[in-house]
Amino acid sequence: MHWNSLDELVEEGAFSGVVRVRRHGQTIYERATGFADRANSIANTAETRFGIASGTKLLTALTVGRLIDAGRLALTTQVRDCISVELPDYAAAITIQHLLTHTSGIPDYYDEELIEDFDNFTVDIPWYELRGPKDYLPVFPQREMKFAPGEGFSYCNSGYILLGVVVEEVTGKRFQDVVAEEILGPARMDRSGFFAMNQLPEGTALGYIEDGESWRTNIYNLPIVGASDGGLFSTLADIAALWDGFWNGEIVSEELVRTFSAPFSNASGDSGLHYGHGMWIRRRADGTLQHYIMGADAGISCKSAVDCQRQLDYAVLANTSEGAWPIARAIDDVLEKEDAAPS
Repeated sequence: MHWNSLDELVEEGAFSGVVRVRRHGQTIYERATGFADRANSIANTAETRFGIASGTKLLTALTVGRLIDAGRLALTTQVRDCISVELPDYAAAITIQHLLTHTSGIPDYYDEELIEDFDNFTVDIPWYELRGPKDYLPVFPQREMKFAPGEGFSYCNSGYILLGVVVEEVTGKRFQDVVAEEILGPARMDRSGFFAMNQLPEGTALGYIEDGESWRTNIYNLPIVGASDGGLFSTLADIAALWDGFWNGEIVSEELVRTFSAPFSNASGDSGLHYGHGMWIRRRADGTLQHYIMGADAGISCKSAVDCQRQLDYAVLANTSEGAWPIARAIDDVLEKEDAAPS
């Protein structure tokens, strides 16, 4: 496999982050460039923690999956039947599966189709007051449903916030603590967690927003603590461990592995792009599937993908708003060229 083009992007460009590609569980390419802390010239390393934004949704889905396996929830459970908090006037027929697959039709507090400036997005509550799923309920929009539950697809952060509320109501515990107990522990994701933006542990990359010819950190642009729609900090090794644990049936049952990884929703006019439960799924030209998570926030971008048929996976974690995308595209290009090469 030839990686010259990727090396040029990673080492000679403006990329700040880490990259790892594995085949059969063994690392075949790894790079770390840029700074985790620019002011103090602390370099990124393969062990650096990065925010993964909406990549967190996979962990939320798996946490719900653990409750399903334990018999405390079902995919068909109606959301209103398992929470006590008041909700806006949303359809009563919304189920857990609708929320997991972005097919609920509820309006989104962070509607990516309406936001013009992601780096400077705000809500009506100060970011420092958002510490858990229920803190978001006051900013849920009072708008009409986009469609009846199950009748369409619309990526929805509010839906995953509601899943976090469900987890807290069913368990009686803080959402972040349940994720730590049910996912981070079993998957051996020892360096991952929902860290407060003003209390980041050593070895964690600060997120950077380009501001003209200068830059600033993202501490004032994100919730103080992540919740069920995004905000986990993780590492290359921990994300690999998450995928391994999922596919090996160590986190949820084999039945849920099949259900969660199967294409469920057609996610846009692109017939090859689907959403499962907590993960995106792209059907390649040869019919094989690429499962992936991705996330973008102010000062954060990431993608991690798995190709089970080729026994290959990769992760790109960046502490800038757009940095991960050209690297992820380059990796996909390299892999496609490898497939096209004569054997």
